[in-house]
Amino acid sequence: MNNTKKIVAIIQARMGSTRLPGKILKTINGKTLLEYQLDRVKQSNIINQIIIATTVKETDQPIVDFCENYGVEYYRGSENDVLSRYYEAAKSNDGDIIVRLTSDCPIIDPRIIDKTIIYYLENSSNFDYVSNTVERTFPRGMDTEVFSVNVLKKAYEEACLERDREHVTAYFYTNPEVFKIGYISNDKDYGNYRWTVDTSEDFQLIQLIVNKLYKKNEMFYMEDVIDLLEKHQSWVQLNAHIEQKKI
Repeated sequence: MNNTKKIVAIIQARMGSTRLPGKILKTINGKTLLEYQLDRVKQSNIINQIIIATTVKETDQPIVDFCENYGVEYYRGSENDVLSRYYEAAKSNDGDIIVRLTSDCPIIDPRIIDKTIIYYLENSSNFDYVSNTVERTFPRGMDTEVFSVNVLKKAYEEACLERDREHVTAYFYTNPEVFKIGYISNDKDYGNYRWTVDTSEDFQLIQLIVNKLYKKNEMFYMEDVIDLLEKHQSWVQLNAHIEQKKI
């Protein structure tokens, strides 16, 4: 597969989580959740560049400090108009294809990221937007969305609802008559698993997973986590009651 376009992963990140403030800089064994995630995203064979899109708020300065220490690029933009923050971050780094990730997915699987990107590249004439979340068969925490900067520009220029400015890609999948929506599914439905971090219960589960798997092999994958949780089914109940915030 030949691809000459620049593929940029943009990870939105801020300290002001309502349910678990400062969650992305919480640590497990001295390493922040954001660092775990970045280490995994860097294992992608397709992404050319990673950018952390944070805000201009002073409270998000610790994210900037982290980025400078870790050596990852960052962009600071609007706190509430996340769509403009994304678009400006993409334009400032001349991205052609954007991979949207969120910073609450510390054990995201780089192979799933690449699978989603490849599906987009192979079907870009058919789809404006491809994700693995439209029909959820992957665990929450594996979320990957792919689209071109031109499609992002269209959303940036046209979206006017507060919901669409706050949630970057909501304008795509709520307007299927305007945008051609594609999605990938897993062979087996694992959509009931929750591996994102938005609450203390979520963090507790991720801590157990990392402590068990990371020492054996830093680069573990979705199947390794599923195998582990099938042996420790009580762990799944830690955050099974948590409801994802509605858009």
